[in-house]
Amino acid sequence: MPFRSETCAIVLMAGLAMSAPAFADDPKATAQAAADRWDQSFNTGDMDALTTLYGTDAEVVTKGAPLSGGPSIQAYFTNLKSKGFADHKLTVQSAKAKGDLLLASGRWEASGPGDGGARKVFSGNWVNVLERQGDGWRTVLHTWN
Repeated sequence: MPFRSETCAIVLMAGLAMSAPAFADDPKATAQAAADRWDQSFNTGDMDALTTLYGTDAEVVTKGAPLSGGPSIQAYFTNLKSKGFADHKLTVQSAKAKGDLLLASGRWEASGPGDGGARKVFSGNWVNVLERQGDGWRTVLHTWN
């Protein structure tokens, strides 16, 4: 019995349905791509692009008071950049998808002003919660130590 085009289409659709998980986003790769975009924006001083990586209701928890909203977040990171912080690098160590949320954590590193004008490397841990919003992932909570 020869295959008809309808049969081929059904077999193709069934194959795609069974392999759907293979096409799903890899949470760690998705989180690292978002982290790389953040690093690039900060390191090039493109604070407008950096701000777009955050959701409209995002909160950044700093050592001082938490910040929310694009203008506050942009001012904070613009100030850090103006103080000489550079070479920012985020490394994702863990990422878990929870529906439309992506929980990511890892290590951060940046160079900045040290004692006597020397450059110093700063580093620590960070956590981001990203939310799938329209055309991509936006950070809605960002903190580090």
